[in-house]
Amino acid sequence: MLEVRNITKIYHPGTVTEQRLFENFSLTVEQGQFVSIVGSNGSGKTSLLNIICGSIPIEGGEVLVGGKPITKMKDYRRYATMGRVYQNPAAGTCPNLTMLENLSLADNKGRPFGLGRGINRKRVDFYREQLRALDLGLEDKLDVKMGALSGGQRQAVALLMATMTPLEFLILDEHTAALDPKTAEIIMRLTNQVIREKHLTAMMVTHNLRHAVEYGDRMLMMNRGHIVLDRSGAEKAATSVDDILQQFNALSLDSGT
Repeated sequence: MLEVRNITKIYHPGTVTEQRLFENFSLTVEQGQFVSIVGSNGSGKTSLLNIICGSIPIEGGEVLVGGKPITKMKDYRRYATMGRVYQNPAAGTCPNLTMLENLSLADNKGRPFGLGRGINRKRVDFYREQLRALDLGLEDKLDVKMGALSGGQRQAVALLMATMTPLEFLILDEHTAALDPKTAEIIMRLTNQVIREKHLTAMMVTHNLRHAVEYGDRMLMMNRGHIVLDRSGAEKAATSVDDILQQFNALSLDSGT
């Protein structure tokens, strides 16, 4: 279980551009939940993910995993049990390394570094099977550099790399936003498949309202650092894209945009 408890986040404190985004903000995500998060720019969606991952500091409150505080834990230590897929397909992979080398790096996450070989040839068949499951024809391209793949192919491999080792949480930061519609659909189906098969707890920020409605078992809408809509179970299943669009329009009128 993930808990964000009474957090406060202030950007540019003490300056004329000070922005108090979160103030005593709390959120609990149960183990095994797949949560989609929507909201306008500046609503706090990505900031929330960054706080959970330890990428940005907070002025108050706690982040807890399994009841244990991780607020003071460095981000690289949190990533031992967290996987993250970014909006940019070029992030999260090394373009000048081959797919085999990238997968080997991901496979070694959390293990001590030494002077041994980074690639375990005994794992090649395992990597090939993992790639074959993506159904993108990548299983025979292990020696191809990541930078030579398409954006969708790279994002699929990034998803595989992020979930290769045992995880407590998967963080998806608008991971289909830079893809064309057809490729985005493929990545979303793969995402849902991976989350369900590996029984992951996942949080997905997206601007695609249909993805937010169709995928996951809980949906949040954020506005100015607050949760203004929280639906799960049967209530979420009964939610339509038009319902969410009406909420967006109401919030936009309220803020004068």
